[in-house]
Amino acid sequence: MENDNAVNQNASRRNFIKNASLAAAGFYIVPRHVLGKGYVAPSDKLNIAAIGAGGKGADDINHFFESGKANISVLVDVDDRQSAESRQKFPNAKYYKDFREMLDKEHKNIDACSVSIPDHNHAVAAMAAMQLGKHVYVQKPLTHDIYEARMLTQAAHRYKVVTQMGNQGASGDGVRQLIDWYNAGIIGDVKEIYCFTDRPVWPQGIERTAEKPPVPKELDWNLWLGTAPQKDYMDNLVPFNWRGWWDYGTGALGDMACHIMQPAFAVLGLGYPVGAECSVSTRYVANWQQGYYPESGPVSSHIILTFKQKNKPDLKLHWMDGGIQPQRPSELLPNEQMGDGGNGIIFIGTKGSMMAGTYGINPQLLPTSKTKTTIVPQTVARVPNGDDGHYAAWVEAAIAGYGSKEANNLSSRFDLAGPLTESVLMGNLAIRSYNIRTARTDGGFDYPGRHIQLVWDGENMKITNFDDANQFIKRTYRDGWSLGV
Repeated sequence: MENDNAVNQNASRRNFIKNASLAAAGFYIVPRHVLGKGYVAPSDKLNIAAIGAGGKGADDINHFFESGKANISVLVDVDDRQSAESRQKFPNAKYYKDFREMLDKEHKNIDACSVSIPDHNHAVAAMAAMQLGKHVYVQKPLTHDIYEARMLTQAAHRYKVVTQMGNQGASGDGVRQLIDWYNAGIIGDVKEIYCFTDRPVWPQGIERTAEKPPVPKELDWNLWLGTAPQKDYMDNLVPFNWRGWWDYGTGALGDMACHIMQPAFAVLGLGYPVGAECSVSTRYVANWQQGYYPESGPVSSHIILTFKQKNKPDLKLHWMDGGIQPQRPSELLPNEQMGDGGNGIIFIGTKGSMMAGTYGINPQLLPTSKTKTTIVPQTVARVPNGDDGHYAAWVEAAIAGYGSKEANNLSSRFDLAGPLTESVLMGNLAIRSYNIRTARTDGGFDYPGRHIQLVWDGENMKITNFDDANQFIKRTYRDGWSLGV
């Protein structure tokens, strides 16, 4: 099979280079130790193509490069303005605007791809790379749709590639400390979890403008749209505010839940939720009527995901965004900070509580005085350099190869990142279903009162009690784009 051949060719590439070099060098081979401590031969480095070279993509590239074990071989970006800094920093890297052209021309010269582009194009770029046997690092959220997340998770094993999602806190010490406390029974069984964020910090709950400004000459608008519906360019959409529009982004949930909810999945080993419900806030317009803007995410939302636990009561996980926060735990003193202020996670247990900030940072037992005095066994090995090590760990795992100890120990390989992403996107499915149920046939928007709890069949990716919701599980791509499965 062609894809299996690509995998085998990729896996043998370094051995071929190494053997050829040894044969050519003859008696002039220089021992590794003579080259200096920490030296990594070019043939032992991971050759990375960065799909998305500006913004977060540029930050990812720098982390890979700083690992000392990666070459930034190719840069891909649809916007010359965003990629300018990376192109200047890595002048020897080839540059493309279309990742499909890049993969066609450079697949023999690269080992892996970093995907850090708007959410709606994550899956097609990652899948195309995986089908060529390339290891992938994909920014959070893993995908735009639940179906895409399931397909990428399955593809990681089908194409035998090393994977990691870009929620770096998953590799941090904070998450591992929370696991240690829970495993030691310090807080008992978790009954409820509260996750909260001050996002969105971009416009949401708005209508699309009717203006048609010119497309900047540095931006390939058609490639930026990718899988999304054909629509006119809009000012202030690129490079950041796309997050608030359902065609391209996944709102506050997509931006932050993979960071804030991840500790819950790591601590409790959660799988797919069995249900979801929500309430949302929208902007008021004329005559005290709520605006209904189905193309844009809400101003704020409160989502409740229900998880089954073996031999335990159902677990309720609350997600609150737009500045909504849970009631302060009674054990938290009046002047103590909840989470990291604007964001955080709180575990409510039968014997006590614990909390952390974004990425699982600054874990605390409640009352916080217990944090320094509670010593428990370390049950989870730490990742060297914590959050920063999230990048290096993937580079080293990709060099070691699929099935290696390094690959199996990654903190956010798709086996873990896929179900987490699906649960995150269940929240958005609930929000969009809520909009359907509150929209009037005359185009208006009723006050809340029609919300239901969606019942989710995770194995079959289907809402079983409200069929209209199932349209959001899998998008229809624009002509010319396909996931290829």
